[in-house]
Amino acid sequence: MRTRHRRAVGIASAAVLLAGTAAVLAEVRAAPAPAPAAERPPAYEASCRTVVDGSRVTAYCHNPYPGADRVRLHVECDAWWDVDSDSAPVDVGPTAYAELSGRCWKDVRDAWISHEPVTDSAGT
Repeated sequence: MRTRHRRAVGIASAAVLLAGTAAVLAEVRAAPAPAPAAERPPAYEASCRTVVDGSRVTAYCHNPYPGADRVRLHVECDAWWDVDSDSAPVDVGPTAYAELSGRCWKDVRDAWISHEPVTDSAGT
């Protein structure tokens, strides 16, 4: 009697396990695909942070990658008569550090960093 009971429990457990596996596989197949590699930040972009202190903006950039990165600080001023500014481009080499600054006459509305890969121009 116990042998029949054990077999019945074993068969029922296997059926539940197979049904659960089928349900999980169906969910995995219906899940969206992972994000393409194009959405990841490029491997040359330096890590930058900006600090706004009144009307002055300072950006601190460090490049942990083996390729160089050309960074620029862009400052948008709040007042309509205040002139927005863009810094000169600065090349941040591998393991290098750069500090960029800009300012407005009055208040800063926004500040951001733009990145551009540095192409090797040897021989030109």
